This record gives sequence, C-alpha cells and structure tokens, in this order.
Amino acid sequence: MKTHIPYISSLILALILIACKQETQNEGIAYAKLEVPTTTATTTTEERRDLSQEFKDYWYAGTAEITSYKLEQARYGEIRQGTSALIFVTEDFLPAVQVKADRSNTSNVPVLKLNRTKKFNTGVYPYSVMSSTFHPVNSKDHAIKISQSMQEWCGHQYAQINNREQFEVTSHSYFEGEADAHFKLDKAILENELWTLLRINPDELPTGDIEVIPNLEFVRMRHVPLKPYAATGTKTATSYTLNYPELKRSLTINFSESFPYTIESWEETAMSGFGPRAKALTTKATRMKSIQSAYWGKNSNADEHLRDELGL
Repeated sequence: MKTHIPYISSLILALILIACKQETQNEGIAYAKLEVPTTTATTTTEERRDLSQEFKDYWYAGTAEITSYKLEQARYGEIRQGTSALIFVTEDFLPAVQVKADRSNTSNVPVLKLNRTKKFNTGVYPYSVMSSTFHPVNSKDHAIKISQSMQEWCGHQYAQINNREQFEVTSHSYFEGEADAHFKLDKAILENELWTLLRINPDELPTGDIEVIPNLEFVRMRHVPLKPYAATGTKTATSYTLNYPELKRSLTINFSESFPYTIESWEETAMSGFGPRAKALTTKATRMKSIQSAYWGKNSNADEHLRDELGL
C-alpha cells in the first residue's frame, strides 16, 4: 500500500488544482455576466444645460486642473496647519453602476469630477481627508455620486451617496453607533455638489432659504446626522455663502468673477472641540498654485517636481 501513497497524493493535489482553477474561472464568468442595475441616476431631466465653446475648450483639453491651497484647519478646538488640493477633471461616467466608464458609449454621462483632499496633523497623528464628486455637465441634475473618506490613527471612515430614485447612503466608521449604515434620503441640495456647480455655472448656485445636506466631511467630524438642514444661500459676483443656523456653521467660497471661475479661497466657521471646551473657529484655505496636467500619466520619480511646484 505504501507504494501507492505518492500516486494518491499526486492525484489529490491535481484535483485541488483543478478545483481552484474552476473556482477562478467561475468567478470570472460570474463577473462577466454581472447584471447592470436598471435603476439609473436621475440624469435624464428635460432641463438641459448648454455648454459654451469656452467651457469645452478648457475642460476637454485632455488635462486636469490641479490647485493647491494653504490650509488652516480647525480640529479639537485648535487651528492646525496643512495643505489642501482641488483636482477638477472631466470624464465619462456610467449612470447605472455609477463608476468611471472605461470605453466610449452613447449611454455614458459626461461629468465634471472633483477630488478634494486635505492633509493636516493633530499633535502626533495625521489626518488625511478626501471627497469625490461626480457632477453631470449636460443636465441640471444633482451629482450622480459623492464619496468621502477619512483616515487618522484612531481608525478610518467611508461614506457614499448614490443618486438613484432617492439618495442611497452607505456609511462605515470605527465609532460606536456609526459603524455600518445603509439608508435612503429624499433628494435635496448637496453641499459637496455646489463646488462643481460653481465651476460649471455659478449663476445656478441656489440662493435664499434652502434645504442642504452638509459636506460629508463636516458630518463626520462633528458626528451629526446626515440629513438636509435649513440653510440660507447668498451669492455675489465673486463669492458664495451658505449659513446653517441649526448647525451654527457657515461656509464661504471665493472665486474669480470670469470663466473658468477658479476657486481662490474658502472659509468655514463652525464649532470645534467637544464639551465645555468647544468653541467657534474658522477653517481657511488660500490658493497657492494651479497647474494643468494629465497627472494620471505623471507617476515616475522624475515627475515629483510637480508636487514641489504645487507646494505639496
């Protein structure tokens, strides 16, 4: 019987390898046959937006606009020094699955994407914050999707809003009571989308008494419910302000008067810290440098000089 052990072992190993191969193949088949959801974002409104040739020439030149900012960030009742970056770029978006399209298709939705980053330290440990907004440019609709993440040494957090029949919210956090959440919200203005709307057409910014879902970053930092809040919007030729009485918070974005409406700075005043030590502080970001670059191809060591140019 001992003479058959190597043969049996080889047979078992062969069967395991075949099973693993079949499992891998089945996974590939399942992915290839993944059914695309039929529910789409509400990007089929009859209210279309006419884009100027100036807009097309600037935003469809094959590059992204990258702007760096000096950041003074309020956190835990103190002002922290850091940097922020706004990366605006146009791309095609798949409205059903709500991700970037890999290839041209008539069902794709052209969007203006904003990736907004912040880097700052709180004492010994660092914060890294990023949000992404995908805003349709051809129709006057809400952003198709917004996501936000935050990493620091205590843990990390992620939130996402998908624009379908309602806003579908997914949120994960290391905090007790915020661990995992999946819920829906009736549609309202999204503060995150106002940054991209400003770059498309500041005349469309909402004013007067409005209902606004605050920036996802603020919601997480202050641990307030994610929902619409009463706000007042005011606009001048070079600034836009949101004031939230219930949240004791205001945001002002300053931008250039003419196209492409570059964001020069912003200020956000809100309560910082918790308990008796909480106080109103103002976060400020001031423009340092802006470049046009196809950054996705600038990934070699020789390209690091671009970060020096941006002061990052």
